[in-house]
Amino acid sequence: MRVLIAAPALDAHFNGCVPLAWALRTAGHEVRVAAQPPLTGSITTAGLTAVPVGRDPRLAQVMAEAGPRIYAHHEGRDLMGTPDGPVDAEFLRTSNELMTSAFYSRINDEETIDELVGFCRAWRPDLIIWETFTFAGAVAAQVTGVPHARLLWGPDLFLHMRQALLGHHARDGVDAVRTPGADPVRHWLSGQLGRYGLEFTEETITGRWSIDQMPASMRLAAGPHTVPMRYVPYNGPVPATVPSWLRTAPDRPRICLTKGLSVRTIDSPDGRAVSAEDFFAAVADLDAEIVAILDDAERARLTTVSDNIRVVDFASLHVLLPTCAAIVHHGGAGTWATAAAHGVPQLVLASMWDNVHRARRTQELGAGVFVPPAELDPAGLRSALDRLLHEPSFAKGAQALRDEMTAEPTPHAIVPVLERMAAQHPVAAA
Repeated sequence: MRVLIAAPALDAHFNGCVPLAWALRTAGHEVRVAAQPPLTGSITTAGLTAVPVGRDPRLAQVMAEAGPRIYAHHEGRDLMGTPDGPVDAEFLRTSNELMTSAFYSRINDEETIDELVGFCRAWRPDLIIWETFTFAGAVAAQVTGVPHARLLWGPDLFLHMRQALLGHHARDGVDAVRTPGADPVRHWLSGQLGRYGLEFTEETITGRWSIDQMPASMRLAAGPHTVPMRYVPYNGPVPATVPSWLRTAPDRPRICLTKGLSVRTIDSPDGRAVSAEDFFAAVADLDAEIVAILDDAERARLTTVSDNIRVVDFASLHVLLPTCAAIVHHGGAGTWATAAAHGVPQLVLASMWDNVHRARRTQELGAGVFVPPAELDPAGLRSALDRLLHEPSFAKGAQALRDEMTAEPTPHAIVPVLERMAAQHPVAAA
């Protein structure tokens, strides 16, 4: 079987595709990973075959230009709503419009779509798997008649928000198909499909199936058919090594501080939630070993580092976290899932997009503490860490989350499922 995986030029999103790509390769299938050129090195370093399509989307520039509007609109909001009520229609409409115009259409531009369609016509894959936001994969699948599936890296808030918006329209008597601006994602994708003489279908958004890497308690309804899959940590192209200080158990609880992969390349409020200096001041006399993963700029700003703090430029979380009693982070999907996979209690300082929902749900499950950055101060940070280290319920909740994840089928185990699905829906004539 020939399998094409479509991913965006963003390592944090691509990393969640790698274990399934490996599983397909080791099962004997041909695998190609199509993405815009900046991701080529990450693909090949992961031992996979790259198909560069389109041009550099310059995501850092995109987010510098559009980020302030996106952040101002989403900051502090749980996209699932709160116990006080659901998210309102105007928020949902604006969110869909902002994300479509500023992000989705930029990482799935016409040149990228056209080159991906051209490759599919030439290579003729039997199955296309596309990362949640890589709609170019769905368009290419429809144009070439190839069965296709979405690969989710987090709770399916994108689909939830669009369905919630359409629900509001239905209750208000709004024709979402014919009313300008009512369904921004559909309008944009209809234009892309129309260039090939095709009409929009809901499969362009949901995929024919969804492969969901979330544990059951974090999972949201994800379209017409869901294939559960265990999350297997892959932390990127930086070599995963075990330094000497990680080869023996720590003599006191170890805490990891990290801002995740995306924040190192794209500025966001969550990346600025807490400065390293403020964090270090709060934990200077804490009876714990702190491992702080900081970039060059953050390290350059440091003036004092207490004896209980180890500062490193990078550490593969799947190597570090098995030795940790807690982690402090911004709520990003890969960081959260890697911590959950290792049963590590989490202190999540989230204010944006899906990070807030992930943080709040983690707290509800008893696997961590959610502190919105607006409510953060050194005393609150110290108090939250004390709770994670000394209240047994958090370790128990984190272990329960880990047990849920390990109960799901591995990437290797779902390969026969994908083989059967592709066989039941053979490639149609393009």
